[in-house]
Amino acid sequence: MSQQSSNIEKVKAIQFVLVLGCVLTIIKFTAYFFTNSAAILTDALESIVNIVASLFAWFSIYISSKNKDTDHPYGHGKIEYISAGFEGGLILISGIWILYEAFDNLFHQHVIDQINWGILLMSTSGILVFVLGNYLIKKGNKLHSLTLIADGKHLLTDAYASIGILIGLLLIKFTELYWLDSIIAILYSCLILFTGYKLVRESLDGLMDKIDFETAKEIIDVINKNRHESWIDVHNMRLQKFGKFIHVDCHITLPWYNNLEKTHQQMEMMDNILNQHFDNRVEFFIHPDPCKPTACGICQLYDCKERKFEFKQKVVWQLDNVLENKAHQWFEN
Repeated sequence: MSQQSSNIEKVKAIQFVLVLGCVLTIIKFTAYFFTNSAAILTDALESIVNIVASLFAWFSIYISSKNKDTDHPYGHGKIEYISAGFEGGLILISGIWILYEAFDNLFHQHVIDQINWGILLMSTSGILVFVLGNYLIKKGNKLHSLTLIADGKHLLTDAYASIGILIGLLLIKFTELYWLDSIIAILYSCLILFTGYKLVRESLDGLMDKIDFETAKEIIDVINKNRHESWIDVHNMRLQKFGKFIHVDCHITLPWYNNLEKTHQQMEMMDNILNQHFDNRVEFFIHPDPCKPTACGICQLYDCKERKFEFKQKVVWQLDNVLENKAHQWFEN
């Protein structure tokens, strides 16, 4: 999928979220109007946060779609981390506000009216939010968009909370214990705060280039699977993510007697293998190291005329040894 097609799909997804988000907010405030439930009010207020966050997500997708330029040689993809952090911050603020209102309602209890309307409307909104959240996560994984995935996870949390509120309304209907309404709102606010914390943490991890071990392992597995006999060693691998793109750099040990053209061919081969697997999303910077006699024990070029020591064992490249800034040698294994 081209970059332009990917961006168009992202924009369409966000537009769909905005339209449906407005509809859901109207449904939830209507439910609150009928019931006067504090728990439903907290859910409705949190839906406003969803709309504001989606507007910022729309803006971030527009920025991230810009091509690389002189000022931004790695592109503009990291704004998606800022978008996720912004959404997380809004969620934290709304969670604190909702928690305050919930405790206030706990000490100033009120009777819930027309509870059947509340059950009907919250059931409807919960189903719609659940479907929308799964849609966004699926679309975000397909398009490698942290913004869409973050929005989707947030909506799923909202859906689970709606289920909790619905269960609470049913309990209140049959028990008439109206203080349960405030307890549900308190539990909901705690869930919101936890969701906001996770989004802010993921945002900071991305901005601080915390390594994505799952992606790193996938890269190493691809290289292992397509391993060429002249690739003696791979080490000091690092990666950064910029939106959908992955920047990888590493050291590769090659035969010392290779000329520059042959060395370049080997590096280009590894680059092509990774980009075929990752749909041309990898920017690969490879530093070639000439082999030393101490690498003969792990070198699989059995017919090498420059071999100083016999082959001892094959090194299986894994996270713990490829990420290490140290070339492998046979006597270390």
